[in-house]
Amino acid sequence: MAYTCPVDVLLIATRGDQILLTRRANTGYGDGLWNVPSGKLEPGEDLEAAVIREAEEEIGITLRRRDIRMAAALHYNPPDSAPRVGFFFHATSWRGEVVNAEPHKCSELRWFPLAGIPADTLAYTCEGLGLFRRGLAFGLAGWPESAAAQAVT
Repeated sequence: MAYTCPVDVLLIATRGDQILLTRRANTGYGDGLWNVPSGKLEPGEDLEAAVIREAEEEIGITLRRRDIRMAAALHYNPPDSAPRVGFFFHATSWRGEVVNAEPHKCSELRWFPLAGIPADTLAYTCEGLGLFRRGLAFGLAGWPESAAAQAVT
């Protein structure tokens, strides 16, 4: 049987040394915690198209393919649900003003220092941002040490 898991796209939107975070609300996943704008890949959609769509849906900005770069990929095994793969994209420019375009799913937006994200940020997001800050293109998180060590070597 072939392995399958959700594919997530996550946007690291920065201005200078600040990163945009959104506080999740009424979603049933991570409500009350900070996260980067993100969502799932939809059928027939490529990764870049997905992060561009999510940016417009969640924070009201228009991204073009040339505005984003793939920053990191993370194979994440959370303690309370099935494993997933996340692709973190970085953008420093876009068209439009950042707004809370989904107030029914997000209670607030705020810029934070990239080096000092809040303690109440989703673990998945923290792991991906850690890869980004260290300039690493790929990481594993939540896997047993033996499996992670075998996968890396």
